Amino acid sequence: MDVVRLRSFVVLAEDLHFGRAAARLGIAQPHLSRRIRELEEDVGAVLFARSQRRVALSPAGLTLLPRARRILDDLRRAADEARAAADGKSGRLRIGFIHSSTYGTLPELLRLFAHDHPQVVLDLSEMTMVEQAAALVAGDIDVGILRPMAGVESVVFETIRREHFLLAVPQDMPLARCEAVSLRDLATTPMIGFPRLTSPLFHARITGALDRAGVTPPIVQEATQIHTVVGLVSAGLGVALVPEVAARLGVRGVRFLRVGDGPEAVEVCIGTRRGETSPAVHGFSRAGARLRDAAVPPG
Repeated sequence: MDVVRLRSFVVLAEDLHFGRAAARLGIAQPHLSRRIRELEEDVGAVLFARSQRRVALSPAGLTLLPRARRILDDLRRAADEARAAADGKSGRLRIGFIHSSTYGTLPELLRLFAHDHPQVVLDLSEMTMVEQAAALVAGDIDVGILRPMAGVESVVFETIRREHFLLAVPQDMPLARCEAVSLRDLATTPMIGFPRLTSPLFHARITGALDRAGVTPPIVQEATQIHTVVGLVSAGLGVALVPEVAARLGVRGVRFLRVGDGPEAVEVCIGTRRGETSPAVHGFSRAGARLRDAAVPPG
């Protein structure tokens, strides 16, 4: 019982006329008659009651017809789904993301990607940069939203956004009355920093800027996540140099000041495995390029 014979059976069952059914199938009537005979041999039952005047479905044909239609429909859907998967229009995409991306970058990316890939199921996992890099290398996620990292040769980083640093200060601190500051003003100001091991990019950019300014503020606390650092600032523990997305977190009791000689801006990237061939991953990268080209405010 093959698909061609099954399709011929369904068409004849709908038309109940060999000439019209053959025309729909684009074959000669004797060819259709042969297909039906072969299908009846495969099934082991007569499917049509034939006479000179009419063609009718037999009890066996009536039983087979709904199942035959379901089989053909399933095959069509399977082919459609396979094509969609090959085009990156369906399937599953595992995405890692840094927490700060949830305040702009991640929602915008998901909106752009979902518009073109509505049938792709997304698995989202919040991870640090280091965790994402390891997960990409291990194949545990397909794409990451993170910041660039040195020494991860098997991961490609595509910049989609750049963020300048601001100084987060407690609202009741005299420094909060300023509109802008210089790092030289912070020589003795308690500071909350980012650890070198889990936030290597932030640590390197901030440390480099402080070194260039010739100041070494006391580091009273370290935290990996931006929202944690800003929370410590709101508690009055000190000031902190943070990417400008921090101003969108809505943490009370904190002001954000421009820094004239601040650290070099940091990037938000899409990370993928080098040599990645998944159409869905490439579709996500294209969404990132659209976000970058649209020049959406940092987030």
